[in-house]
Amino acid sequence: MHLEKYAAILTAAEINSSFHRSHELDTYRKWAGATPRQFRFAVKFPRIITHDRQLLRVKLPLEHFLKESSGLKGKRGPLLIQLPPSCAFERRRVRRFLDTLRALYAGPLVCEPRHETWFSTIASELLVSYRVARVATDPAILEVGKRPGAWGGIVYFRLHGSPHKYWSRYSEEYIDVLARTLKQQSQSADTWCIFDNTASGAAIENALELHRRLVT
Repeated sequence: MHLEKYAAILTAAEINSSFHRSHELDTYRKWAGATPRQFRFAVKFPRIITHDRQLLRVKLPLEHFLKESSGLKGKRGPLLIQLPPSCAFERRRVRRFLDTLRALYAGPLVCEPRHETWFSTIASELLVSYRVARVATDPAILEVGKRPGAWGGIVYFRLHGSPHKYWSRYSEEYIDVLARTLKQQSQSADTWCIFDNTASGAAIENALELHRRLVT
């Protein structure tokens, strides 16, 4: 019921619970069936892939995750690879992981790294070669992290709240600037914005404020 009410107004959601636990194929099918035709879901990679194994020896969990989330069918949007702060960029490891992933999945991918080595030219070029967009975040560990990077086919903002992460509400002025940015970016890329400042309920408020600016 909550999803149906949400999807009656907003057009996308990020499935974050997939990071913590597996969902049945039928669960994804149910979510897809409860939303309008144009609605889409981003899906976060399971922690066993990104945090526990840090991209190593992950073919079986990748296959499992991709099969489950395929229940969304055409409503499956970008898959989110959020990495732990301890995961530095290692070219060989990342290339091997992306080779494995791309052999299984040709769809949209976005990556939210949280170690400064991922913002190098070498890292960005590798992500581009596999058509992986780097998420724009707030707060960001580096100034460049506030802007979308790497592959330009997707623009994905993930806003956690600032100055108090997960708690702070974004101001009207911030939403104004964000809306203008998204309108401009949407002319050439598939554009997403996810509010993760959920602890105080600010995420829904900010999402509705942004939505109103984007549809007017």
